[in-house]
Amino acid sequence: MREAVRRLVARVEAATPPGRDRGIDALRALAVLGVVGGHWLVTALVADSGTVRGASPLTHLPQLVPVSWVFQTLAVFFLVGGQVAAGSWASAQERGVPYGRWVGGRLVRLFRPVAAVLVVWSLAAGAMLASGVGEPTVLALAKLVWSPLWFLLVFAALTALTPLVARLHPAWPLAVVLHVDLVRLGLGGPRELGWVNVVAGWLVPYCLGALVARGGLRGLTSRWALLLGGAAAAAVLVRWAGYPASMVGVPGGSLSNLDPPSLAAVTFGLAQCGAAVLLLGPLRRALRRPPVWAAVAVVNLSAMTVFLWHQTAMIVVTASALLAAGEPLPGLHTVPDGTGWVLARLLWLPVFALALLVCWAAFRGYEQGGGSLLVRESCPGRKAEVRRA
Repeated sequence: MREAVRRLVARVEAATPPGRDRGIDALRALAVLGVVGGHWLVTALVADSGTVRGASPLTHLPQLVPVSWVFQTLAVFFLVGGQVAAGSWASAQERGVPYGRWVGGRLVRLFRPVAAVLVVWSLAAGAMLASGVGEPTVLALAKLVWSPLWFLLVFAALTALTPLVARLHPAWPLAVVLHVDLVRLGLGGPRELGWVNVVAGWLVPYCLGALVARGGLRGLTSRWALLLGGAAAAAVLVRWAGYPASMVGVPGGSLSNLDPPSLAAVTFGLAQCGAAVLLLGPLRRALRRPPVWAAVAVVNLSAMTVFLWHQTAMIVVTASALLAAGEPLPGLHTVPDGTGWVLARLLWLPVFALALLVCWAAFRGYEQGGGSLLVRESCPGRKAEVRRA
């Protein structure tokens, strides 16, 4: 085993071009793992009277709200996406690659692994209904798997708009979010207006990433200003403007910061982006070590697989344990209303990770196109490279 790990580390190191920005890859990996960890911690499946329903510990334990500050990392994902897409588009223009081929290639890589999830869960839902599982249970499970996919549609739209938004200053979409919230929340405007923020809200970190790709935010002063300014704005909005403290939706709440994105969520995302760009230097230094870089590279090669199947892994463990035990188990099937549930859930996390590892082994080929490839997105001004790992 140790020799196999050494060979993998050596292969990854040899396949990595000198200009690869390893810090950006680390931020992407941290963002994806943050979403996974957050979902596993704040999502519960409660077995009750022969049915399974979704629940959240944040409903019963508001003291867990800081968990959402740590694990709601979508802003960092969009920051990285904007930086990489802007650099990739600039490289494509230098090489004379037409827009259609460029965007088509990116969208195919994005959605190819989604097809496997949709097929598997369509078959699973049909099989459960045919075997007598109640419709509420099937809907609860399917919602857990499919509801996180909304962000892929937004990410795909922003990717397609990259040539138009790559030079758009993030202050412009931020102003849109501000005015939308002012009208819908402050002036009693239509709630439907909030859906404008689904694009505008995530366009803010995406444009910020494109700004970084153009050489912006190089100084420590601007990065600290982004972190502290965003955090202060979010704190003011939560404390005095009536926004919820949780940066994820809480069942039963009158307002969600995430559905659609609110001004509080966007300003908090700016703080996260400030912290992310401040971490780039330390991350790049740490990733000079081949074993550390190999771990990050493996996560990046399968980031979509990890994201798409992490809820399935949790569901498989939950269902299997219920069938094996014959009764609800703490932290897995019980109402998340106390610290006992939290402690028990922490003990289940390694089991979820093991199930996710099985899903990764089974479905990672859909993301990598059936081959073991290290696909190298170039930094701005560098050509893309593809090497066999």
